[in-house]
Amino acid sequence: MDITAKMLRILLINDTPKKVGRLRAALIEAGFDVIDESGLIIDLPARVEAVRPDVILIDSDSPGRDVMEQVCLVTRDQPRPIVMFTDEQNPDVMRQAIQSGVSAYIVEGIQAQRLKPILDVAMVRFESDQALRAQLHARDQQMAERKRVELAKGMLMKMKNCNEEEAYTLMRRQAMSRQQKLIQVAEQIIAMSDLLGS
Repeated sequence: MDITAKMLRILLINDTPKKVGRLRAALIEAGFDVIDESGLIIDLPARVEAVRPDVILIDSDSPGRDVMEQVCLVTRDQPRPIVMFTDEQNPDVMRQAIQSGVSAYIVEGIQAQRLKPILDVAMVRFESDQALRAQLHARDQQMAERKRVELAKGMLMKMKNCNEEEAYTLMRRQAMSRQQKLIQVAEQIIAMSDLLGS
């Protein structure tokens, strides 16, 4: 039995009334820890919050809009690798599932020996997506900070009647002497300017 497989805590969502238990049996056979199993009538984000799984597996004949909405909410608030096993081969449904936050969309049947590689791929893809999101967030934050620094620089030029380079030098000097970041000095200048109504 693989130790890494045993350590993965799995929340199993069963939306296949005619094949209940097929995925659970395969997971247990493969050595995974199924910590909770629910039908799809649940509030998935609340269930994820309660049981804190490492991975969410959804077994669904044909995932509908409700399933996708639940996946979107989890992806937004409590991101986890999500693997969907389904009989639905429609490319539009597949695309919608991936856009909702599904890390792996598996159409063929479930065999215990295939579960570990499938979950490994889902985990890697999830980590890659999370890293990309973090990079985009950091870039957006940098751009927002740059705009605030530019705004503060303009205000300082007006207040001190100096040029752009002199204003920037003053801001950098202030940041160094106070051991602050440039954005903190910029925010102080903006706040002061708002206070003075200039």
